[in-house]
Amino acid sequence: MPAEEIQGGTRPQMRRPTWKLIGPGIVVAATGVGAGDLVATLVAGSKFGYTLLWAAVIGCILKIALAEATGRWHLATGRTIFDGWRSLGAWTTGYFAVYVVVWGFVYGATAMSSSALPLQALFPDTMELKYWGILTGLLGLAFVWSNRYAVVEKIMMVFVGVMFLVVVYVAIRVSPDLGDALTGLAPTFPSGSVLYTLGLIGGVGGTITMAAYGYWINSKGWTDIGWVRMMRLDNRVAYLTTGIFVVAMLIIGAELLHSADLALAEGGKGLLDLDDVLADRFGTVTSKLFLVGFFAASFSSLVGVWHGVSLMFADFAAHVRALRAGGREPAGGVRERERSVPFRGYLLWLTFPPMVLLWLDRPFGLVITYGILGAFFMPFLAVTLIWLLNSSRTPGEWRNGWLSNGLLAAGAVLFAVLCVEQIRDLPW
Repeated sequence: MPAEEIQGGTRPQMRRPTWKLIGPGIVVAATGVGAGDLVATLVAGSKFGYTLLWAAVIGCILKIALAEATGRWHLATGRTIFDGWRSLGAWTTGYFAVYVVVWGFVYGATAMSSSALPLQALFPDTMELKYWGILTGLLGLAFVWSNRYAVVEKIMMVFVGVMFLVVVYVAIRVSPDLGDALTGLAPTFPSGSVLYTLGLIGGVGGTITMAAYGYWINSKGWTDIGWVRMMRLDNRVAYLTTGIFVVAMLIIGAELLHSADLALAEGGKGLLDLDDVLADRFGTVTSKLFLVGFFAASFSSLVGVWHGVSLMFADFAAHVRALRAGGREPAGGVRERERSVPFRGYLLWLTFPPMVLLWLDRPFGLVITYGILGAFFMPFLAVTLIWLLNSSRTPGEWRNGWLSNGLLAAGAVLFAVLCVEQIRDLPW
């Protein structure tokens, strides 16, 4: 459907942004920050102190640009991001179909393992890790299956509040050197820091879930360009919050680990190592609080993916059905798809088949595989957003400007390099 037809010749009333409506951005940002991202930030702080702080700041700016472009596409055109991809050619449908199936299988196990780790540490001598993982997967399934977006948003806001307060509290407890921290805002590349720099810029704050942002703003009731100012406020607040969170983790890594020359294990296991360090230095209360924050970060990612990516899959299935029926546009909106068979089918795919992977001897290796799959998606998202938002598919007034194009292009190059580096770094 041409953009001009969607706009209908009447300009929607521009809504005034208000803090009371903030929500979808918090959901997408919280979903994108998981155990692997926390460990990556901690490791960067432990190896290089505050030197790479500037990379975390740039990473947040790039994520704001990506999420804003995704949201603007949904609001300006009235079409979903998958509908936009489909207009670019059949190859995008094939790419998404393969990616979403493989990614979902790997991510399901990764999310369950990461959510299980803090629970096992909080309640030792109760269950093996894999059984905690199964429990968290079933809890996520039951919660998303029985609730609509409004309830998902509320619980995600609670999780974000918990993990934010806990991590910032711990960062304050370690007594950061603010002078050293400010010097980290000057871009530098210490020896051996390139991969860590790329990881900080591109790895924290979302992969395929960034494409789900448009579906969540539609679920919120933001369906036309009149909501664009509200969307931009929502997006900026969310990623500024994420930025503070990432900086706090970098401070913890720099002060607790870099100064003591301590190393972390791979994946979510590294956060348990930090728990031991916190217990030794500040006592069990602080270490237990950190485990609660660790669980909030991991389980919020699980819930966000279970809901957001299932919505995307349901949209994909609706387009495939419409195409087979000879139609141009699928029937039904976001709210109808929350109760559709494809939505619930993908929920089951995320939950049950990945449980097989929990019996692997090294479940933390799943975090590496998940990171690589995520790196493959981000260049695809950035490039297709540039394509869509500079074409006649988008009304002229809402196409990309030079700043948005520049940030998306920088993100596309960065994510492509990060993807290659992550593959090269694998122990083949």
